[in-house]
Amino acid sequence: MAEMPNNSRLVRLISGLGNRVVNGIWRLGFASRFFLMILVYSGTALRRFHLTIREIYFAGVLSLIIILVSGLFVGMVLGLQGYDTLQRYGSSEALGILVALSLVRELGPVVAALLFASRAGSAITAEIGLMKATEQLSAMEMMAVNPIARVVAPRFWAGVISMPVLAALFSAMGIFGGYLVGVKLIGVDEGSFWSQMQASVDFREDIMNGVIKSFVFGIIISWIAVFEGYDSDPTAEGVSGATTRTVVTSSLAVLAADFILTALMFRGA
Repeated sequence: MAEMPNNSRLVRLISGLGNRVVNGIWRLGFASRFFLMILVYSGTALRRFHLTIREIYFAGVLSLIIILVSGLFVGMVLGLQGYDTLQRYGSSEALGILVALSLVRELGPVVAALLFASRAGSAITAEIGLMKATEQLSAMEMMAVNPIARVVAPRFWAGVISMPVLAALFSAMGIFGGYLVGVKLIGVDEGSFWSQMQASVDFREDIMNGVIKSFVFGIIISWIAVFEGYDSDPTAEGVSGATTRTVVTSSLAVLAADFILTALMFRGA
């Protein structure tokens, strides 16, 4: 008789786990269908490109400050740490290579994507969620205006377009930060810093791979942000929860996608 409560708790545990798995699969299927609907109605959104331009300003331009400042400090830290490591092996002149490759290949796309998800992704989710809570999306449907074409698709493409540009600016500012610390502060030879960087950074293998990563990250973050906003409960608590899920899910998805993309890109290297 004493085993009955334990069996009951085990059944509840398995039932709760099963419900979570089923709900997760259902949400993934709904998100995939939602993504296809965005692609279907993207033609309507892109024909009215002024809507997308406005969202590019909201998602991209207003994120410039945090991207540029963060890139500068990340590059400065790379300059300090890289010099400390390279000088032990007598290779301090290769500081430019270390800073450039670290930023262009990895840190630029990944850190910029995490910042973009925190700043722009959460804002997109909150905006769409608030429109749903105040029944603005329902009002559009009543007026025969498709909310996916009018609201969701422009924000999705704004994020996809903005992300590679922000990642490139992050990397450029990071290289400048490494230059300030390595050349101006520590005293590394300026000619060696730039010439070795130019000779070692390959356009296709390094720069284009970073652009591809940032483009994929833009798709992932924008998709999650618009879906969580559109699927949020029409309450203050629901919008708050959707915003939190956007940041957490986007960050984890970016890190997982980064591993997969890095494994695919450098498998043949």
